Amino acid sequence: MTDPDRTARTRYFAMTLTRIAGAAGAVLGVLLLARATDTTTRILGVAIVLAALYMIATVPRALARKWRTPKP
Repeated sequence: MTDPDRTARTRYFAMTLTRIAGAAGAVLGVLLLARATDTTTRILGVAIVLAALYMIATVPRALARKWRTPKP
């Protein structure tokens, strides 16, 4: 396997792991919301869910844009 192939694979896995981490964060926030007994905990759960969804939507795209091959 050549070096560019290995780099591309590593970058793909990095983007995939950010999506998985965001999904795990969203699940954590939903669990926190489901078990919340007071308003502060509910607000924290909503904030975690929103941050995780934002992460899923923006971070992989930003990484792809950062790693894009320049046009010759």
